[in-house]
Formats: sequence, C-alpha cells, structure tokens
Amino acid sequence: MKKRLGTYPYASKRTTTAASKGMVTTSQPLASQAGLDMLKKGGNAVDAAIATAACLTVVEPCSNGIGGDAFALVWINDTLHGLNASGPAPNHLSVEEVKQQGYDEMPERGFLPVTVPGAPGAWAALSERFGRLSLETVLEPAVSYARDGFPLSPVTARNWQNTMESLKQELSGPAFDAFFETFAPGGTIPAAGDIWKSEAFARTLEDIGATKGASFYEGDLADRIDAFSREHGGFIRKGDLSRYTPEWVTPVSISYKGYDIWETPPNGQGTVALMAMNILRSDFFPEKEQTDTYHKQIEAMKLAFADGEQYITDPKDMTVQPEELLSPEYGAMRRKSIGEKAAVPSAGTPQHSGTVYLAAADGEGNMVSFIQSNYYNFGSGLLVPGTGILLQNRGRCFSLDSGHTNVLRPNKKTYHTIIPGFITKGSQPVGPFGVMGFYMQPQGHLQVGMNMIDFHLNPQAALDAPRWQWMGKKTVRLERSVPPHIAQALKQAGHDVELSVDSNEMGRGQVIWRDPDTGVLYGGTEPRTDGSTAVW
Repeated sequence: MKKRLGTYPYASKRTTTAASKGMVTTSQPLASQAGLDMLKKGGNAVDAAIATAACLTVVEPCSNGIGGDAFALVWINDTLHGLNASGPAPNHLSVEEVKQQGYDEMPERGFLPVTVPGAPGAWAALSERFGRLSLETVLEPAVSYARDGFPLSPVTARNWQNTMESLKQELSGPAFDAFFETFAPGGTIPAAGDIWKSEAFARTLEDIGATKGASFYEGDLADRIDAFSREHGGFIRKGDLSRYTPEWVTPVSISYKGYDIWETPPNGQGTVALMAMNILRSDFFPEKEQTDTYHKQIEAMKLAFADGEQYITDPKDMTVQPEELLSPEYGAMRRKSIGEKAAVPSAGTPQHSGTVYLAAADGEGNMVSFIQSNYYNFGSGLLVPGTGILLQNRGRCFSLDSGHTNVLRPNKKTYHTIIPGFITKGSQPVGPFGVMGFYMQPQGHLQVGMNMIDFHLNPQAALDAPRWQWMGKKTVRLERSVPPHIAQALKQAGHDVELSVDSNEMGRGQVIWRDPDTGVLYGGTEPRTDGSTAVW
C-alpha cells in the first residue's frame, strides 16, 4: 500500500484513513460508528457489517430497507464466501397477470414489482455462520436510532425530499397511506437536521433479532406482510416468504494485472464489471486522465452490458455460464470490437466449453463487502402498516417479453443490479470495494478498481477521481471535474457527451485496502454523499 498507491492530483483534500484493529466505511456516519461499536464489543467484521447494514435501513431509508435484498462477499478463515440474498417473484405473479392489469412493461411502484425481501435473511445467515455476537446485540444500534430518533444527514435529506415530492404526485390510494404517514409525518417531509424516528420500525428490528429472522419469514411479521398484500390486491404471500432461504454461492473472478477481482455470480450484474475488466486486461494505460483511457473503458463497458442484458438472469434460466463470459479468449475476442470511434454495442456469442454499500474489516484479517437495496428510492412505495417494512420494487427489472432471458416467471429471480466487490492478490485478501447506484455499479467497479490497480491511487483518491457513466447507445455522461479537453476529444471520437448535473448519479463507493505486510487497513469513503469511515 505505502509503496504502490498514491494520491490523485485533482482530488479533494480528504485523505485515506488508516487503522489496525478495525474499520467500517459506508455512506452514513451513524451506521459506520454502529459497526465499529460491534468490533469494540468483541465482535468480528461480520458482526460489524450486519450492525451497519441494519442501521442503514433506519438512517438512510430512502436507499434501502428491511424489505429489500442483499449480497455479500466475506473473507474469513482464509476463504472468500459469497451470499446471494435476493428474493424471487411471488408464486402467483406472471406475465399474463401483469398484462391483464394494463401494463406493457413492469411498473415502477405498487405491488406488481414487489419481490420476496432477502435482507433480513442475509443478516440472520451471516450471523449464524460467522458472527460472534448475537443477532439481537448486533441490531441494538438500529433499534436505538429507530426508537429514539436521529438527525437526517444532508445528502440523505436531499434524496428523501426529492423522492417524496415526486411520489406525492405519483402515488395515491389507501395502500400508500402508511408510507406517507411514516416518511412525511403530518404531511411534512423531514429536512437536514430534523429528528426522525419510528417505534414500529424499532419493534420490527427487535423481533427480527429475537427470532433470528424467523418472524419475518414464518411468524408475525410474515402474517402482517401477507395480510397487507391481500387487502390491497398484492401477490406476495406468507408461503413465498416461508419458502425463501438465502443462498451461499461460489464467487466468480478474473485475473487482472496481478490481482484477482471477485464478484457474486448471476443473477447479479457483477459479471458485467468482470467482463469489462477482462476485455481490458491486456491494455496498458499510462494515465487516468487521457482520452484513450476513457474511450476504451466506455467501449468495454458497453460490450459487457450488452452481454449482460442478453445472458444474465436467474442461474436456472441462463443459457451461457459465467465462466464462458469471463474466459480470456472471449475477452480478447470482444476487445477486437473496440475501435477508435464510439459504437452502439451488441451482444457477442461466447464459445461453449437501486442502494447502500458498506465495507468492514477487523484486526484479525476478516473482511466483508456488503450491499443492500430497495432498488428505486423508497422501493415500491408500500410500507406494511405498524412494521416499518418498506417493500422493494426489484421486480421492475423483469422483462415481459416471452423470448427474453430475463422474462418474468413465478418464483424466478430477476437480473439484479446490486453487487459487492472484493480484491485478492495471490492467496491474500486485499479488501472489499463497491460502488452503488443502479446500472452505475459495474461502471463504478471498473473505474475505481482501475484507479487503484492501473493508476496506483490510494482508496480515497480512487473514489475522489472524476467518473463517467454510459447511459445507452453512444451517450456518456461525464462529471464536471473531467478535464474539458477529454470531453471534447470524446465528442470527436463519436461519443454523445453530456455533463452531469447531479454527482449523486455517479454512484457512492467505499473501499478498504489491507497492507499484506503489516495488516494495516486503509479506507476511502464516498465524497459524493455523507460518507464516513469509522476506525479503531
């Protein structure tokens, strides 16, 4: 770390944080501190990650919630473990049912896009397998903030306000009453510094902790979700919840310039990030702020997304395996598609052979990369009365085209946007990294990962550096900190360049990098939000 990773010349004045006994980094200071408190109580990185994740459902509810999904990569006992806690479509939901209700594509809000929540199952599964402290203990900070209240941080307040103003115009009817009463109490949307609390939220978290998640899937909370759904014509049932179990999965990886980059396998889009890096693995990039760097990154990302859209869905329905998409031979073949001009991508043919992100590490070498989301801000807009459970709208990602790989089916998992990342070198962990934000996520993984590996930036500088986002076809959106001469050169290469008006759309990332010689942890946190790294 000390010898290889440096600063970025145009970065903010924030510096990478260092610690030896523990580190938690995420988008909200109270949540980071909650995780660190678990380490000081004798917990490990897994306990810290669960505490942080649960706390984020309270202190940043516009981005994630108890009714969302989660994924994790866990380095423990010298092994990297993967957890897929994404839920399927309800058993009674089908393409025919959606079309009968007058839709040609999956709607954004309401009951139709609601899928089975996986986040509580993720907390329970991680705690049972790897945690040292009880789940009740680990959820105590989240319970406390829900019951006693907390002041909204600035970026969270802005997102909360903007989304609620929009949803007031979009959503109507009794099914949404509890949502508005909870997140705009008395008709007033909380502002930065206002104290927000929810006793119902606190009781639900206590129930999840006391029952190790069983209440959510088999008990009282499951009954409440079922009753609410039935009352308002929804499709999710207690049977859908009771059948659900998070899956332990084998992470997928590619070798990239001396490091191994890891993601969770499909149905997540982590394979898209790996495909883009696989395409560029043999290229040499002398500088980050160079037109050739931007152009090749963008073009590689386009090709990876085209393949992801064509092939990634529930693994049971995939016709191409991740190993085929990630082979060096396929990456080299796709690399030949990149020319000097911007192109509209199309899927290749392999040869057969919407969110919060956190990173946690302890002083023993255990590390966690964790992400959870309701998909859109405030998810479906449906809050189960008396519980604080905001149901996600992940089903929005399903296709209604019967010939599409990701077509909706009962009990099927959709193509999933949220992805945790991890880096190793040889047999040693380097650390967790991630960038949240819809389809920005694999694009953020590519850019932040290359910032550290290709351009030797330290974690904070890697996050501070200017970003871009491919928006579709030839359109690429640049942060205003991208040097103007590069923006102009990209236009000349055929890219339709737009300048970003909201830095929040460029994702929100966190990084922990472990020095293999000393075990010292170096952390970076997102400058585009209320990011915080708590250290010990």
